Amino acid sequence: MLEPDPNYFSSFVCSGEIFELKAELNSDKKEKKKEAVKKVIASMTVGKDVSALFPDVVNCMQTDNLELKKLVYLYLMNYAKSQPDMAIMAVNTFVKDCEDPNPLIRALAVRTMGCIRVDKITEYLCEPLRKCLKDEDPYVRKTAAVCVAKLHDINAQLVEDQGFLDTLKDLISDSNPMVVANAVAALSEIAESHPNSNLMDLNPQTINKLLTALNECTEWGQIFILDCLANYTPRDDRESQSICERVTPRLSHANSAVVLSAVKVLMKFMEMLPKDLDYYGTLLKKLAPPLVTLLSAEPELQYVALRNINLIVQRRPEILKHEMKVFFVKYNDPIYVKLEKLDIMIRLASQANIAQVLAELKEYATEVDVDFVRKAVRAIGRCAIKVEQSAERCVSTLLDLIQTKVNYVVQEAIVVIKDIFRKYPNKYESVIATLCENLDSLDEPEARAAMIWIVGEYAERIDNADELLESFLEGFHDESTQVQLQLLTAIVKLFLKKPTETQELVQQVLSLATQDSDNPDLRDRGYIYWRLLSTDPVAAKEVVLAEKPLISEETDLIEPTLLEELICHIGTLASVYHKPPSAFVEGSRGVQHKRLPGSTGLGESLESPDTGSAAGGSDAPPAVIPSQGDLLGDLLNLDLTPPATTGPPPPPTSGMQLGAMDLLGGGLDSLMGAGFGAAPAASPASFSAPVSGGLDDLFDLGGGVGMPMGAYNPPKTVWLPAMKGKGLEISGTFARRAGIIQMEMTLINKAMSVMTDFAIQFNRNSFGIAPAGPLQVLTPLSPNQTIEVALPLNTVGPVMKMDPLNNLQGGSF
Repeated sequence: MLEPDPNYFSSFVCSGEIFELKAELNSDKKEKKKEAVKKVIASMTVGKDVSALFPDVVNCMQTDNLELKKLVYLYLMNYAKSQPDMAIMAVNTFVKDCEDPNPLIRALAVRTMGCIRVDKITEYLCEPLRKCLKDEDPYVRKTAAVCVAKLHDINAQLVEDQGFLDTLKDLISDSNPMVVANAVAALSEIAESHPNSNLMDLNPQTINKLLTALNECTEWGQIFILDCLANYTPRDDRESQSICERVTPRLSHANSAVVLSAVKVLMKFMEMLPKDLDYYGTLLKKLAPPLVTLLSAEPELQYVALRNINLIVQRRPEILKHEMKVFFVKYNDPIYVKLEKLDIMIRLASQANIAQVLAELKEYATEVDVDFVRKAVRAIGRCAIKVEQSAERCVSTLLDLIQTKVNYVVQEAIVVIKDIFRKYPNKYESVIATLCENLDSLDEPEARAAMIWIVGEYAERIDNADELLESFLEGFHDESTQVQLQLLTAIVKLFLKKPTETQELVQQVLSLATQDSDNPDLRDRGYIYWRLLSTDPVAAKEVVLAEKPLISEETDLIEPTLLEELICHIGTLASVYHKPPSAFVEGSRGVQHKRLPGSTGLGESLESPDTGSAAGGSDAPPAVIPSQGDLLGDLLNLDLTPPATTGPPPPPTSGMQLGAMDLLGGGLDSLMGAGFGAAPAASPASFSAPVSGGLDDLFDLGGGVGMPMGAYNPPKTVWLPAMKGKGLEISGTFARRAGIIQMEMTLINKAMSVMTDFAIQFNRNSFGIAPAGPLQVLTPLSPNQTIEVALPLNTVGPVMKMDPLNNLQGGSF
């Protein structure tokens, strides 16, 4: 390792110094020459341009001094790309160094040639690389193996034609474990960029060689081999057990990356082991200690370990069910570690340890960190929902916290008590009086909305419910949308329960929601309620006061198929982000989604420790509520085909049904005019029902219900102003012509010069819109000339959710 001398970095390179360095580089004295190269490298390191010295530095390559040679090679790697013609001068020296008696120089030469990303040099690299791949020294062979991956990145076709991939596969059988590890690393990297190449053709013989090398190579070599093993699917449970037995010793390694890679392999292969096997229980016990040990590292490593443990606990909570105390928060833990520990504590909570957990959570709720306290209060609510036997104790704890009168604690407690009411209806309503006492202190939208929901849901048990809701109504327009929607629903519930006392109140809120609001969600909900109340109060009661489904035990579980994929990525960024690699790796080509072998019995593995199913031992996993960010997936999974009709449509009915009573006395009809409640007119014959489903219908391109075939096409708008398009203005719209989606554009040349060679490129977008053919533009486009262009499109391109959903990015050049 070269020790840096700070004196080299203290001065700036000016024109006079360039001449001085040039003279020193051409000096006959070796020491003076070496000092000059060091100065050049120092200047290069601090960002100074010393490319003018390229030929002089290259001349210094002809030396037996290893230190000097390393410096010159470092300079070459940095400047070869900007001086490709001059870099060829060094090729002969590279070839010569690849045959040097010193293996360090041979390896250095082949490593440097691999790092010089210049096409003109790669063809000269092939012969020296072929020799180094079969070199007698393992250090040279392992360096050459990595060089193949670098060369493949520059010119994949050349590597395949020269047969380097086959040589690389042969190196897996090498006698030296480090050569094996580097060969595996190189093949894995090439396979990732070309997922369909089937390079890593793993079989039992290859796996045996990898496991043999695993015990002897360095820690990073072990990680490469373990990651490769994780991609293998054993033939049966015996082979799976054999691999697990040989990988298990890695769990005691000092390097946390090796431990996590070993856990990944074991988590995957455990799927194939029978649950009644003695070894299965032994393996579960062996997995706990190394995971616990990771939590004694520095906070950053703790966080990575906790994010991975979070996934493991969701898949197999029995591994850590006896280790609850490890996840208790320490006073000096950073907030990100505290919050992650809290999350895992809830996942491990069971009837056996709930008393211990609640005592901890109550302590946390008195901390000074506001975010942590909020999370702790919410955690108490989650415990109540998850472990039914602890619900009463949790409610009592929450009431104690409300008595503290700490504003943010009270508000969080009210939010979670609302969830407890949803889980256990008609059980803990005695606490409502205590909640109502704190009504005036609520200033956060979520807490206000929760309190309004409670008042509306239990209005018949609260004597002054109308007064409470009326107090919220006074500042209706200043409330957030969340509170406005909840207030509207609560007052309608109150009206349906006490119609004679609250008619004026409900008319007031409906008027505010429909006439005075600009929010379409609020307005639509107001119209729906008004129509229900004014036409059929019985139906209104059935809809608004319907029995609500119980909320699920865990609303934040990761969706099972995503969890499987993340388990296969333990120890990587994907396991920290809790997102698949395709979600954050830009330009990933053909990303393969990994799955656990034998993915059955999800319910069994996702259950909480020590708690069986409450309803007769059902193995179904708890329902997972999708996040709002999963909207694109929902859209793409919609069945948009029209329902099959088995008979004539029902006759149109009037707005006022027989026997219905208008509780609002004119209500919506008086607001909207008499025509609103009338029967809808029959659709014209030219209007047709949709005949196709899928993505096209999301654009209304299939002729939706009530839309004539050859439906409305929006007018063209300016997509690219001339100021931004260097004189080219593009206006356009989307249309459907003869069943084909088209992008119709008008190109105007507002520049002073002729424009030619047009092309277009679409970025990944929400609906996979991509060109179905090349852009056909009659060129040249003269100044002030206008031309119409139609580009056919399809929906088979790559999909990526955009924000907003209908955002489409294209580029013309």
